[in-house]
Amino acid sequence: MTVTASSASRAAEILSRPVALNGLTVPNRIAMAPMTRMFSPGGVPGADVASYYARRAAAGVGLIVTEGTYVGHESAGQSDRVPRFHGEEQLAGWAKVAEAVHAAGGTIVPQLWHIGMVRKQGEPPYADAPAVGPSGIRIDGTEGTGRAMTRGDLDDVIGAFAEAAADAERIGFDGVELHGAHGYLLDQFLWAGTNRRTDAYGGDPVARTTFAAELVAAVRERVSPTFPVIFRYSQWKQEAYSSRLADTPEELAAILTPLAEAGVDAFHASTRRYWLPEFEGSDLNLAGWTKKLTGRPTITVGSVGLDGDFLGAFMGEGAPLQGIDNLLDRLEREEFDMVAVGRALLQDPQWAQKVLAGRLGELRPYDAAALKTLS
Repeated sequence: MTVTASSASRAAEILSRPVALNGLTVPNRIAMAPMTRMFSPGGVPGADVASYYARRAAAGVGLIVTEGTYVGHESAGQSDRVPRFHGEEQLAGWAKVAEAVHAAGGTIVPQLWHIGMVRKQGEPPYADAPAVGPSGIRIDGTEGTGRAMTRGDLDDVIGAFAEAAADAERIGFDGVELHGAHGYLLDQFLWAGTNRRTDAYGGDPVARTTFAAELVAAVRERVSPTFPVIFRYSQWKQEAYSSRLADTPEELAAILTPLAEAGVDAFHASTRRYWLPEFEGSDLNLAGWTKKLTGRPTITVGSVGLDGDFLGAFMGEGAPLQGIDNLLDRLEREEFDMVAVGRALLQDPQWAQKVLAGRLGELRPYDAAALKTLS
């Protein structure tokens, strides 16, 4: 990897700046993106999970966002190896994870997750979860064996998220992230393709946001005023990469504004390629538009550190290398506030340390095949 001295010094300077997310000061602009691992037998994160996250915090990652963790509802997801954020043993394990990350100098938030109506129900990480969603429709448009959620279901799920957020603060986490992306439950309410409801929770974009906004408000009520609540969302869905929540900035504002007003402190805007403009007539990416429309801090993510988009990397397909200067230019003009790194950081736990020290030439080339041997 050829890197100029000016790029290396810019990266070290710009990415090392602290950033505030409500009452939390993150020591730099680098976050670890959430990545499902299924290394928690019985849903309990063990010492290996604590070591996995602490290793990256010790190497300079400012904010760890954990893998998705099931909230305490029977339909949230029941894979035996995906961690849960409920239960005495599970929460005790997570407390040790948070302690290890703090000892390493990092900050950490759990990603709270409900899978909803997914296409591959019954397969990891979705095994044995009852299939429920806004309208009993999967992302691919099939009805399957699921059902539409009742008012009681909605209240119970909202309560489960709020309880998990309160537990996160109680056991020492620095905030929470609500998983509203990629076609899982909260996203299924936001997207017209899966939300066909005719009650107050379906209809136009504002109505489709009602469930998520009520959930955010419930979380906000259960945690301290300065405790950060992050909301992750995306246009694309698992196995429906061309789908979109909003085709215009106005439509996006209709979705995001109620969430911000309900208590979201920062948005984590998930894209497959962070450098692509989200709407015609502007170079802003999804995180950039989110910040412009809501005024909230944003985290961008999408193939940072890879030779191309993550699907191309996995499939061996070529894609143009996106140099670090593109990312730094956007950060410098405050298009977004933080950068989440996924697979590149998974492969190279020292990724943040190398970037923050200006040692870009030492970054490992991304190799999907090598990930099976890494931890």
